[in-house]
Amino acid sequence: MLTDRGLDRYQRQVALFGEEAQERLGCARVVIVGAGGLGCPVALYLAAAGIGEVRLVDGDVVDRTNLNRQVLHADRDVGRAKVESAAEKIRAQNPEIRVVATRATLDEGNAAGLAGGADLIVDATDNFAARYILNRVALHAGVPLVHGAVRGFDGQATTIIPGKTACLECIFPVTPPGEDLIPVVGTTPGIIGLVQANEAIKYITGTGDLLTDRLLVWDGRAATTAILPVERQDDCSACGNGRC
Repeated sequence: MLTDRGLDRYQRQVALFGEEAQERLGCARVVIVGAGGLGCPVALYLAAAGIGEVRLVDGDVVDRTNLNRQVLHADRDVGRAKVESAAEKIRAQNPEIRVVATRATLDEGNAAGLAGGADLIVDATDNFAARYILNRVALHAGVPLVHGAVRGFDGQATTIIPGKTACLECIFPVTPPGEDLIPVVGTTPGIIGLVQANEAIKYITGTGDLLTDRLLVWDGRAATTAILPVERQDDCSACGNGRC
């Protein structure tokens, strides 16, 4: 049950979707993998919305080249672990939630443990190797996954419900080519990160229509958004033929 302080803090959300939905946010545990361009806005807005436990996972440290887009980090944080820098800002924003900072680089060996017990996973990584690992962890655990990716002025997002919707490998069965340096304007991860946070809030509260079996594609140069239909593939190596 919401306290008087909670009713004050979340008044505008309670007016939108009610106390019960707000309480569901307060009981939710969300794992955000990546505390960079996407992870920063996702974490900040989920904390502001009252997610009960925000878990941040990232093995990297803040670099000066991050500062055009990773909005929870500042000059004074250069050289500091990203999860520690981000967690400090989030706790200051909402001291009433639990923030767990785990400095670790995601791999096949630790992924299941890092995401264990989550109600929802947010993919805020920057490479397809990590994205595929998260996709399979989510499928095997039966935990929804909100995917996001950015490059330049462009971005994409989708929500995956294991066993019901297209997974990431249904959409991208062949690994797209990687880049040593991904060009990006700071607003792009901000926009896509907020779409991801919005998807998480909708899923937990049961509000609105999710981006399931749909890929949102943002073109920042043209200021246009396309919604592309995607389908679950029977021959998908991750979720097809009864694998999940």
